[in-house]
Amino acid sequence: MAAPTSRDVLPVMCMTPEQEAVLRSVRKLMDFWQITPEELSTESPLSVPVAEPVGLPPKYRHPVTGEAWDGTGSQPQWLREALTKGGYLVEELLVVHQNG
Repeated sequence: MAAPTSRDVLPVMCMTPEQEAVLRSVRKLMDFWQITPEELSTESPLSVPVAEPVGLPPKYRHPVTGEAWDGTGSQPQWLREALTKGGYLVEELLVVHQNG
């Protein structure tokens, strides 16, 4: 027996007002995000290519340990300790990049 098609499925007429509101919301979200019914029926999520992170040059480097941080994300523990316990100034840890 073949799977039912959209022509074989009758609309459900006995929905509660809450169900109708949810269905309207789902339709609006599908329209906004341009999601097709076929995408909802797939068993596995569609894969979206993820860009490889681009390595940024270090912005801060510990002069003794050589640990480095590019300035993105949370401040690493080594930098916090260098500033608070090690007595370093931010200027002493800042990496100077020379162009050319």
